Amino acid sequence: MLARASGPFEVKLIPQPSEDKTEGATLGRMSIEKQFHSDLEGTGKGEMLTAGTTVKGSAGYVALERVSGTLHGRVGAFILQHSGTMTRGAPQLTITVVPDSGTGQLAGLTGKMTINIVNGKHSYEFEYSLAETA
Repeated sequence: MLARASGPFEVKLIPQPSEDKTEGATLGRMSIEKQFHSDLEGTGKGEMLTAGTTVKGSAGYVALERVSGTLHGRVGAFILQHSGTMTRGAPQLTITVVPDSGTGQLAGLTGKMTINIVNGKHSYEFEYSLAETA
């Protein structure tokens, strides 16, 4: 049975040194710090790799983020895998729980998260299930 969680979050992206030192390099790296609220109360910490292009509004990113906290009263942690592209301003983003990454009372967690940004404010919608672990 699928459950749903939603709420606001704050995010801080911190640019990190890139290994790509070529002139005009479009590859970047950032650390991610998040604070989740409401149905999911906790923190997210992760790493992001980005790629820009010469076409305005086109780019890509991948990230891994460890989320620790309480999800509808269950305490634990899990890892989210992000994969996003922007094609001339049209975004496409997939955020999925890494299989078997749940710990504590979140062991067996599966699901997908969506991020909404309205007037500069971030919120999440998380559709998930908690399977019994073997």
